[in-house]
This record gives sequence, C-alpha cells and structure tokens, in this order.
Amino acid sequence: MSLLQTKPVADVIAQSSGEGGDDGHQLRRRLGAKDLTGFGIGLVIGTGIFTLTGLQARDNAGPAVVISFAIAGAVALLAAFCYAELAASVPTAGSAYTYAYATMGELAAWIIGWDLLLEFALGAAVVSRGWSGYLAQLFGLPTAWFGEEGSIVNVGAIAIVLLLGAVATMGIRQSARITNVLVVVKVVICVFVIVAGAFFVSAANLTPFIPAGQDPPPGESGLAQPLTQLLFGLEPSVFGIAGVLAAAAVVFFAYTGFEAVANLGEETKRPGRDLPLGLLGTLVISALLYVGVSLVLVGMVDYREIDRGAPIAAAFASVGADWAAVLVAVAAVAGLTSVMLVELVAMGRIGFAIARDGLLPPRLGAVHPRWGTPYRVTMIMSVAVALLAGFLPLSALADLVSIGALFAFVIVSLAVPWLRRTRPDLNRPFRVPLSPVLPIVSALACVYLMLNLSGETWLRFLAWLLIGMLIYFAYGHRHSRLTLARNAASAAGPGAGSPIPAPAPRTDSAPGSSGPAGPAGSSRATAPAAPGAEDEDR
Repeated sequence: MSLLQTKPVADVIAQSSGEGGDDGHQLRRRLGAKDLTGFGIGLVIGTGIFTLTGLQARDNAGPAVVISFAIAGAVALLAAFCYAELAASVPTAGSAYTYAYATMGELAAWIIGWDLLLEFALGAAVVSRGWSGYLAQLFGLPTAWFGEEGSIVNVGAIAIVLLLGAVATMGIRQSARITNVLVVVKVVICVFVIVAGAFFVSAANLTPFIPAGQDPPPGESGLAQPLTQLLFGLEPSVFGIAGVLAAAAVVFFAYTGFEAVANLGEETKRPGRDLPLGLLGTLVISALLYVGVSLVLVGMVDYREIDRGAPIAAAFASVGADWAAVLVAVAAVAGLTSVMLVELVAMGRIGFAIARDGLLPPRLGAVHPRWGTPYRVTMIMSVAVALLAGFLPLSALADLVSIGALFAFVIVSLAVPWLRRTRPDLNRPFRVPLSPVLPIVSALACVYLMLNLSGETWLRFLAWLLIGMLIYFAYGHRHSRLTLARNAASAAGPGAGSPIPAPAPRTDSAPGSSGPAGPAGSSRATAPAAPGAEDEDR
C-alpha cells in the first residue's frame, strides 16, 4: 500500500508557497499571464509548423494533414481545460507529476514524472535537429554536420542545446525575456506565411484532399504500423482516414508545449488567474496558426514533393519567392530556439519537483542562491539532451514525444474528477466545465491517439518505463520523503505524528539564510517573492 501513498494537497501548496520547511527548495514568483502565454506559444509554435507539417503530409495524410492538426488541437484543448483547473488549484512545479502524487499515489507519480522527463528531453532533441537543418539551409552549411541526410554527428544541434541550457540555468526572467522576443518574431512570420502563401495556393495541390489508402513503402510494415492495425489484424496502409489519424497522433507532439506553462505554477505571481489564461490562450492561438500554415503549405506544393527538412522555406523557394524563403528560415531558427529554451526550463522544474520529494537525490533539485533556478538538474538534463540530439535522427524521436505527452494527459484528465471527489473543499479559481464528462472524454481521446502510434513506439516507451521502475524501486521508493516520514512515525511508536521531513542542511543555500527550517508545516520567515522582485535575478 505504500506504493499508493499520496502527497497531501496541503503539503504541496505549503511547499510551493515557501511554508513547507523546504529550505533551498523554493522557486521565486516572477511571472505573469503575458510571460506564461509567451512561454506556451514559444514552445508550441515550432517543430509542428516548421518540420512535422511536411513530414506527415508527405508520409501519412497528404493535404488532409490540416484535419490532423485540427483533431490534435481539439484533443489538446480538452486536456488544457483539465490542466487549467489543476494548475490554478495546486500551483506548483512538476505539473502532471505533482497532480498524480496528490491523487493517484507515489508509484503513479513517479511513472508520470519519468515519462515527462522523456517527453521534454526528446522534444528538445527533436527541435534542435530541426533548428540545425534550417540553419544549414539559411547559410549553406554542410548537411553532414547540420542536417538529417547522411549526418552522423549533428554539431549544430549539440551546440544550440548547450548554449540554451546555460540560459535556462542562469535565470527564469532571462529565459522569459528571450522567449517573448522570439515569440513575437515567429508569430509575425507565421501570419506572413498564411497571407503571402495564400497567393500561391493551387486547387490542384489540394485534390484529392484525403488521398486513397495504399500500401506502406517497403520496410515500413509490421511494428512500424499503428498499434490499431496490429491489434485488429488490419492490412498495413498509409493515407486515407487511417493515415489522417496516424498523422494526428504524431503532430500532437506539436501541441504539447502548453503543459510547460503548468510547470511554472510555482513561479507565477497570480496563479489562480494567470495559469488558466496562459494555458488556454496558448492553445487557441497555436491551433489557429497551425491550421492556417498547414493549409497554405499543402496548397503551395504537391504533398509528394514537400521537402522533409525545411518544408515551408522550400515551398516558397519552389514558387520563385526566394526572399520569402529566407524570411521563413529566419523565423524557423528563431521559433525553434524558443521551443528548445522552454523545453529545457520545463525539464528543470520537473526534475526539481521529483528531487524535492526524495524520489531522486535531493541535491539534484538545489536552487541556486543567486539565479533562483534548479541549476544542477537543468545542467545535467541539458547535457543529456545534447547527446541525444547529436546522435539520434529526428524520425526516431518524434513519436516517443507524442506518446509521452498523451500518457501524461490521460493522467491529468482523470485527476480532475478524482480530486473533486477526494478534495471537494479545495479552492478552484478555474473549473473544467461539464466535469466529469469532459475530463473522461479527454482521457479517452488521448488513449485513442496513443493507439494510432506505431507498435515500435509503444515498445520503446515501455522500455523507458521499465528503466524508470528499476530506478524507483532501487532508490526512489526507499528515499521518498513520504516513506521516510512513515518509517519515522512507526519507529516513534503510537501517537507520534508523521510530518514530511525537511531536507538535510545544504552547503549551497543562499547567503544569509537561517539554515533548515523547523518541522514541516511550520511557517518560514521568508515569504514568496513579491511582484517586482524580478530585479534580483540578474
């Protein structure tokens, strides 16, 4: 039963507000609704438009990739409503990991936290390779070092990940400022693509809108086919309705960035108001841009001739608008830069939350006394992402990101009605409409998209979860703060309390700090940073 032990919501809120006795383990509240929306759009608008659109139109859906983006956007919006309620009610780092810990228990929380680390790490690796490809097209760099074709080590991907990892480590305000600037650039360019590209759309390229189903290319049968085809013994096929759904499952990756907003709940000044605005605003704006850009792309170029590496820039070049191709390549470089930055920031917050609970070594979650960021886990994850980006091709990474995100969304969707039943008294500044119907529909829709991913993607995902389970039982469960508290209460005998213990004294705490706080639950002298405190992060 200890595997099902839940973290009390009161303790989650106390930790995030600085009243849980976690000296050296609080983040500073410095972000508003504009910053959150910038982070969300900064992560969502990127690979989905600039890379995956072309890949899925060419390989799975044809012009109907527009429908794939619409389906994925609708499912993402359902999940965003669920995220908004939980994030506003329990504003803390860790998002789905923390929500699962408070509702479904420690084992489920570890699984989802481990899954989120996979999702964001591979997401950043995918985007860095797309960034490198657009940079190569923009400056004529050798594809052996900056592209997908014939590349052994992608030097460009490694370099940009390490650079942005340093930015993410040095401060949330610096990350927010850079992200907001890059977001403005790429949103303007996306609108330009829709408006300018509309003049080059040919009706012939949109017919047939849903190409007839056909046999997959040689070597892409078996485990490379969607799981639904494998489970029900269907003949392998691409395009048609099956291809549209398979593409929707993959391009869902393009929408997953909005959950990074929930990871910033502990750094938001007014979480009850700003988190729902940031989450839902991100999804609505991004979905409109995705549908518009994908429609223009498949209208400009026959889907069978779309460039795999830089589809939008190549589309403009194919119609003689080389100047527009250059603008798109610049926007892609800027857009994908912001995506990687937010991915790295989100990874750091997830690792911070897991380490604070003792499921990973607590020293990994240390907050830098000057920068106010979980610098150790951010640096470690940045190096890991750089290695993945340098040596694994884009096609081997994207599907795993989608299945990881969808799995997290299933847990979050189910957590909403669960928490409403177990904690009806919890303050909910934002409430999901039509609960529990909408959350259940959200969970079922996510499961259905998961089933449309390939069998080999499922095997890789299960292998990653198996590695996570080994780590959990070898270290996490035995060192969990909840387990240590339960063991301490048992040793103390009947009548003893079972507070969650504070971390051990730290050598890297902020200068002038008073050291570890008293028993968990006691108030701290230091309140959360007030608005305007962002000037400290310099």
